[in-house]
Amino acid sequence: MTPRRRAGHHHHVYVVLLSAQVWNEPAFRKANPDHDITRPCVYVGMTGLDPDLRFDRHMAGVQANRFVLKYGERLLPALYEVYNPMPYDAARDMEVELAIALREQGYGVWQA
Repeated sequence: MTPRRRAGHHHHVYVVLLSAQVWNEPAFRKANPDHDITRPCVYVGMTGLDPDLRFDRHMAGVQANRFVLKYGERLLPALYEVYNPMPYDAARDMEVELAIALREQGYGVWQA
């Protein structure tokens, strides 16, 4: 019998920089009425994969968010690396908390 492995902390939150053209999307504008135009637009997500791999999958159209697929430019690790990795429940909660915090700082945020 093989010993039971304890699941490690391998979930991550991540932030993708979106091009300024995302602001032309009505749904994005509606979700960000207080956006400070001096702050960038971003997508906040969570994943069980390495954030670099998840971003590549978005850009390849694999389980991609439409805004990341169309407007994604690059990851912004300075905004999320400090939190990773973490358990699933923590990542799920942190995705929402990080999106709220960035929106409060004036970022245009999409969080699915």
